[in-house]
Amino acid sequence: MIKNVEEFLNNFFKGTKNPSLDAMKYFINKYDNFEKNMKFIHIAGTNGKGSCTEMVTNILINQGYKVGKFLSPHLIEYNERISINNINISNKELIELIEELKPKIEEYNKISNIQVTLFELETIIALLYFYRNNVDFVVLETGLGGIYDCTNVITKPLVSIITSIGYDHMHILGNSLEEIAIQKAGIIKQNSNTVVFENNDEIDKIFKDICMQKNNKLYLIKKTDITNYSYDTEYQYFDYDNLKNIKVNLKGLVQINNASICIKTMEILNNLGYKIREESIRKGLSTVIHRGRMEEICKNPLIIYDGGHNEPAIKNLLNSVNMYYKDLNRTYIISILKRKDYETMLELLFSDEKASFILTSGNDKERYASAEELYKIAIKYKRENQKIKIKSLEEAIKEIKRENRQNTVNFVIGSFYVYGDVIKYIGNK
Repeated sequence: MIKNVEEFLNNFFKGTKNPSLDAMKYFINKYDNFEKNMKFIHIAGTNGKGSCTEMVTNILINQGYKVGKFLSPHLIEYNERISINNINISNKELIELIEELKPKIEEYNKISNIQVTLFELETIIALLYFYRNNVDFVVLETGLGGIYDCTNVITKPLVSIITSIGYDHMHILGNSLEEIAIQKAGIIKQNSNTVVFENNDEIDKIFKDICMQKNNKLYLIKKTDITNYSYDTEYQYFDYDNLKNIKVNLKGLVQINNASICIKTMEILNNLGYKIREESIRKGLSTVIHRGRMEEICKNPLIIYDGGHNEPAIKNLLNSVNMYYKDLNRTYIISILKRKDYETMLELLFSDEKASFILTSGNDKERYASAEELYKIAIKYKRENQKIKIKSLEEAIKEIKRENRQNTVNFVIGSFYVYGDVIKYIGNK
């Protein structure tokens, strides 16, 4: 009997091995393809898919539906990845499903050269959990891709959402934006509906062509569809479609794009016969929470956490900094995984001339770029008045707490995986 869920799950490979859907199809077939009886909103994209997952879920919950949500990564505990109406799966429920799946995992591992990965296990657990709890909808966030993403074992979503296309996970998805777009477009299914926020003409043509081939109705949202934008310290406001003065409880211009995607998705669901009131849309967007994205995790000193870990995400971060914090001094505490394009990320960050920087290695030395390696790159882009320090993550948090500088905002950025450690260090006396 499993006693420690996290310890058990840590035995599984956390990355992607030779991308395929073989393991997922094996599990689904063992359970008589139960996914065909479920209603999915399937979400992919380089950035924004987490925000859209939270927005869509919150709107549907406000409408009174029972909603399963599957997302990654978790910030503190694995259970966060699988929830119903924002209540996480319990350890007891996780253990019961893992115990049930163990013989099937062992059987698959005997017949396959590639062992079941952690994300494959999490995905089948989530789908089974949602199915057995009779949820009305599943909001299903992809891990990183589309075609070979574990979640793409589903055969007919009500709506597929593709939020944005940018450079990330190139070792799996391809080295050009067009190659990445083709991978993300893997979630577009026959005789269904797809919502995309406009990219460039070449990328948009890929989505148009694939949707046409699959008799899939494409809803392409354009920037010009969004009007009357404004913002204050609490909300962003805009008009879209027939909705006026919509309020969004998330920071950053990109969230307006994401909110528009979600509004269009609700329109499609209404057209399919599901009831989504305007009141539910408004309340869902004005109360949505997305932890780890421009999230204020401490007021005194002011600490903002943003897990952005690629070029588009850092550009979005800097845009938000200019919107909300341009009159404050800024310190960036940076931890970045080795496999990320940290040179581009650092070049962008050092364009903020008012900023100081603390480079850290993260707490997992095998997965994170060392602070020394980050420093070698950072020094190339350093401006005259910028200061750079090298510290452990814990020392960095303790220092900004101890100094508690006024008129200063501190950003912890570059990875979602240090969130739990940061929260712990903030709580330390």
